[in-house]
Amino acid sequence: MRKIKIILVSVLILVLALLTFACTQKPSGEIVDDEENDLVVVGFSQPGAESAWRVALTDSVKDSFTEARGYRLIYKDGKSKQDNQIRDIRTFIQQGVDYIVLSPIVETGWDTVLDEAKAAGIPVIICDRNVVVSNESLYTAFVGSDFIAEGETAISNLENILLDEETGEVKSANIVHIQGTIGSSAQIGRSKALENALEKHDNWNVVYEDCGEFTKAKAREIMASALQEVGADGIDVVYCENDEEAFGAIAAMNEAGVKYGEEGIKVISFDAMNTALVLCLDGQISVEVECNPLQGPYIYNLISRLNRGGAVPKITYVKEQYFTKDNLSNEIIEKRKF
Repeated sequence: MRKIKIILVSVLILVLALLTFACTQKPSGEIVDDEENDLVVVGFSQPGAESAWRVALTDSVKDSFTEARGYRLIYKDGKSKQDNQIRDIRTFIQQGVDYIVLSPIVETGWDTVLDEAKAAGIPVIICDRNVVVSNESLYTAFVGSDFIAEGETAISNLENILLDEETGEVKSANIVHIQGTIGSSAQIGRSKALENALEKHDNWNVVYEDCGEFTKAKAREIMASALQEVGADGIDVVYCENDEEAFGAIAAMNEAGVKYGEEGIKVISFDAMNTALVLCLDGQISVEVECNPLQGPYIYNLISRLNRGGAVPKITYVKEQYFTKDNLSNEIIEKRKF
């Protein structure tokens, strides 16, 4: 009888121990609040890491949301697919994050998942590229670039380059247009500026156009094809919608032995990464329009204000500038962070 009691007590202790252990385990995929630090949890969805520019944006956000500042950042790489980003956002919702930061690969197709975030009471900050949704209340704020303004800045500088000082007229131009990812805000805005310029200047023509997906490899193929089909003599300008595409176009022209820059085809580019600015200072890239990736501090300021119960502006444009050989120096390049 005594042995039975001992066995029953032992079994009871074991059961209680197992229950205690089970209750202290963190459920898979869930965020458990850190009671000591009371960290604010931010989920960050990026479309990928296809360029140095996007890596700089990621680093800027990571540097802004640190545990030392009271935040825990969960970073997700969408591998250049919208479906992956949508899945990642739904994961953030399931985890119960406090805020979601989304850098969308394209503008459309976000209504359903953003509605889910809104229903869960999670504010969403859109950064870099914007979204087009049926109801703008689906996201809290946008931080990023004015891409049409960027394009207009590039066109204005190109007009100055092509200006005939004797006649005061803008010279004719045959243009190779290497587009960014179709449907992204950057591609739409920068392409729109070029389209408007073509309507304004009837002596400007796009002689070759294709999508470079914001990558060096694809742009290299496109420029090589343009040189074969049109010929270097039939091209005056290559309008690249980011630096990676400019690098690809330049590589193709080098391989073909084609002159570019001050004595040949004018290269127009966007982003103004340091490696591209070196080429601009050397005269190889004619115009560089900055697209500022250091958006982390802007996003941090918005979320900090929201966290204090304050209101935030719907749209915040980051500060940007443009560069040509005439306003650049080694000192300027060395001081820049990207």
